[in-house]
Amino acid sequence: MNYKETLDTLYNMLPDFQKIGAGAYKPGLERAEAFNRYLGNPDRMFVSVHVAGTNGKGSVSHMLASVLQQAGYRTGLYTSPHMTDFRERIKVDGEMIPEKYVVDFTATHLDKMRSLDMSFFEATMAMAFRYFADSDVEVAVIETGLGGQLDSTNIITPVLSIITNIGMDHMAFLGDTPEKIAAAKAGIIKPGVPVVIGETDPHSKPVFEKAAADVGSPIIFADKYLRCLDSRIAENIRYFSIECPGKCKTFEIGTDLMGDYQSKNIVTALVAIELLNQYSHLSISSRATAAGCSVAAQTTGLRGRWQIVGHNPLTVLDSGHNAHGLTQTMRQLAAQEYDKLYFILGVASDKDVTAMLKLLPPDAFYIFTRASVDRAMDEQKLAGMAIAAGLKGQTAPSVSDALNLAREISKPDDMIFVGGSSFIVADALDSL
Repeated sequence: MNYKETLDTLYNMLPDFQKIGAGAYKPGLERAEAFNRYLGNPDRMFVSVHVAGTNGKGSVSHMLASVLQQAGYRTGLYTSPHMTDFRERIKVDGEMIPEKYVVDFTATHLDKMRSLDMSFFEATMAMAFRYFADSDVEVAVIETGLGGQLDSTNIITPVLSIITNIGMDHMAFLGDTPEKIAAAKAGIIKPGVPVVIGETDPHSKPVFEKAAADVGSPIIFADKYLRCLDSRIAENIRYFSIECPGKCKTFEIGTDLMGDYQSKNIVTALVAIELLNQYSHLSISSRATAAGCSVAAQTTGLRGRWQIVGHNPLTVLDSGHNAHGLTQTMRQLAAQEYDKLYFILGVASDKDVTAMLKLLPPDAFYIFTRASVDRAMDEQKLAGMAIAAGLKGQTAPSVSDALNLAREISKPDDMIFVGGSSFIVADALDSL
């Protein structure tokens, strides 16, 4: 099989949550553990950092990977979903896994994957672990797929666990209250392994504290340790002014991730780095931290987080895809200067669309569309819901058509925003 045939085989034989949603979700660790043993337990051949959370876990993971690479460590990064190329999920020192490795791994182990009835996520996670071990990775940043306790990545024993925040998403799988979702994500807390919580929430805080106490794990709430005061932009870098409460100390650190919401993620990453220095054998200097954060997107190839892809009109892509994630994105959007806003909107059908629509700017002109995945909501249905919520616009059958329409009707002083789903952003990147 060639690379394309291999991907077709993986997608067709192993269910992928990214594409079909709930039908691909297989809770439990038994299959992942069995396949990991079959591969020789490659996860034990490198140090790992485990990152969970409703929003921000991708940005935090990429920041940490960039910092670790700047610190001189051969660094693996496993994230999901990908935007335009499957290989984005598995990187070593910022470079995607080679196509040949994907082909050879699949050809060698596909029968075993089938016999274990593995999901697409379980199989590709194991591929990442084996590739990291074969590539002499020293430390890997591992992002959960969905939840925590029953997520297949939870077979690892990291040197640090991170939970960025809690929001009401994937409730059909994780629970319908903040406490239940927090309990699911708290499942990544391992005995004696320190854990960083990115944002303090009164509903989830007791859940995390109890989970950590039950297994004797040190726990730090990042926003109680560091606080972002404000930010400024200079030469395509957003500089955040960071305060250490109670210590009368402030410092500035920059990142090429331009979203306002990175103020929370960079605080989480900085506290995580402090704990890695304190609790692991890793040694990360302040120089490596500053350098890694400043080139996080450049080093790791992260896309779709307030990504500016055009000017005149200003064109921005952002993959925020739930009410929790959209709140601050819409605040940043409201602060932009433009004559007219054209909002290309598409959503996944399993999201709380009603809650999302309430957050969107009522004065924008919307182009309702759908992404090229089965999970995408039909654009006509979305338009009906949006118009009932007081929004106005028209439909386009694809993201490419929506972008072409927006470019035709917009003027240089207008703005085009593409969002509502990571799938919409992925299709936009493909089109661009």
